[in-house]
Amino acid sequence: MDWRSLLTLLLASAVVMGSPGPSTMSAMAVAAAFGLRRSFRYVLGLILGTTAVLVAVATGVVAMLRAMPGLEGALTLAAALYIVYLAFRIATAPPLSKQGPDVPNPSFVAGFLLAVANPKAWFAIASVFTGSTLAEQSRTLDAMLKVAVLAVMILVIHACWLLAGASLTAFLRDPLRSRIANVLFAAILIATALFPLVR
Repeated sequence: MDWRSLLTLLLASAVVMGSPGPSTMSAMAVAAAFGLRRSFRYVLGLILGTTAVLVAVATGVVAMLRAMPGLEGALTLAAALYIVYLAFRIATAPPLSKQGPDVPNPSFVAGFLLAVANPKAWFAIASVFTGSTLAEQSRTLDAMLKVAVLAVMILVIHACWLLAGASLTAFLRDPLRSRIANVLFAAILIATALFPLVR
């Protein structure tokens, strides 16, 4: 294995895949609005959905999907619509101190679907995946190594954003601060949804 290429891959994935986007910002916003425990299944869905995108990139599915006209636009629109819905749920979530069992937890399926429909994930992972070579002697080994490394990075990146959001929960137990933060997070999420549509 080329260790310099590994370091390049780690740094590129941290910057490109770890930057604010629909998946990472929703992990932080959901954790801030609902708390660490109630957000865990949602973020697990994000992690596994993003890993599914990684496997699709590694197996060449992306090249096949890019050949289908209109698919990128449809994925972008689907992700944007879901993010607007999620932003509404976050903006209207009651403060943590007033959340009871009648307030539904964000679900695993919702996280998984957002990750799979997230156009940033497809193109960010594709650019990072194709940007380095870890094993020149075998394309199969190279792909397997990159999938293993990037799967770990997906877990670490989402865990960091989840913990960042959860670290705000004590501060957000005050109803006014909670409402302001939830609306702010919702606005940031909507901005991440609209950006790909207006490029």
